[in-house]
Amino acid sequence: MEPGYAPHTTAASHTAGRATARPCSTPGGAARETQRTARAALTRILEPGDETAGRWVREMGPVALWRALSDEDATPPRGASPAKTEGLRLRAARARPAADLAAVTALGGRFICPGDDEWPGQLDDLGDARPLGLWVRGTANLRLWALRSVAVVGARACTDYGAHLATTLSAGLADRGWTVVSGAAYGVDGAAHRGALAADGATIAVMASGVDYAYPRGHTELLGRIAEQGLVVAELPPGDHPTRSRFIQRNRVIAALTRGTVVVEAELRSGSLVTARRARSLGRFTMGMPGPVTSSLSAGVHQLLRDEATVVTDADEVIELVGSIGDLAPGRRGPTLTRDLLDPVATRVLEALPAQGSTDVGRLAEEAGTPREVTQGKLFELLSLGFVQRCGGHWELARRAEAADGSRRGGA
Repeated sequence: MEPGYAPHTTAASHTAGRATARPCSTPGGAARETQRTARAALTRILEPGDETAGRWVREMGPVALWRALSDEDATPPRGASPAKTEGLRLRAARARPAADLAAVTALGGRFICPGDDEWPGQLDDLGDARPLGLWVRGTANLRLWALRSVAVVGARACTDYGAHLATTLSAGLADRGWTVVSGAAYGVDGAAHRGALAADGATIAVMASGVDYAYPRGHTELLGRIAEQGLVVAELPPGDHPTRSRFIQRNRVIAALTRGTVVVEAELRSGSLVTARRARSLGRFTMGMPGPVTSSLSAGVHQLLRDEATVVTDADEVIELVGSIGDLAPGRRGPTLTRDLLDPVATRVLEALPAQGSTDVGRLAEEAGTPREVTQGKLFELLSLGFVQRCGGHWELARRAEAADGSRRGGA
């Protein structure tokens, strides 16, 4: 079992989570809400993934830290340089947590914090890089949905092959009761979300912006559908915009939130590989779907597979890794041919027949190393199955069976 994860749940969890999810109340009353307000303010002030700031929150508490940053006469946090303190206080001056909380409520969303019933405990594995809180749009319960979740990530400029893999994989996962988590970007991310939505399943979009800031703009409609059918989640407050560093930090949330990460297509330098490697460092499963060896968009996946990841080709194989005991993928084998059903002696007699021309029973018995009577009996069995034909006192391969079944002497 992964750190922070509860025991295996069934697909019914999605239905239950969707029906009962609501902003969580926690013990502590006014003090708890003061902490929530402080954390909301800090999401406007501090950058996601700032471990130094995370240490301040842990040591001082969110309320004391907010006061230290919003009051110029207060003592700065321990270890904060004058330049950093000045920059954070400039941000603190424009923080309006009450307005941000009202804005997310107007969207039908909420702000959840560590300690809330809805908080996914696996995010605590990030230590001081843990999110201060999460802004959430959608009615489902984030903690319940995250218990059975898989990240599907990959290239923005993916090929048709990559988009097809991401769509079918995500639809398969969703159909089996698993939540598909991705970053709502173009390419593989978008295909993953669409696959889950098409299967009427659960999907979570983790944003590098505010939950009301559609990025990329071309996915405005898609994000609206995710907010209705699934969840849109962000560390940044409403209205905030993405930056390059925020995309990278967003990936750590995807990695920590899920049981495992599947990379569909990725170049050698790709944010998707950052997600996968962060997942591995957190003790999660890391998986890759191979592509053509000539494709640069699969080069990063292949490197990942050489170093540290597991090959997967469909939803069953993913679930076999990330699921509970008994979630096994079906065995893989090629199609069964009629020849596979022959007993060993009949197979030996069949392979003793010449590829061209015919032979009599005596010579065939010598070639097969079987008694004449046994050879004769097996020939009649093979005749009834359409493998051989009789020409007077001689026997030969039936050409129609050879063409249809691919049966040749010696397996050639």
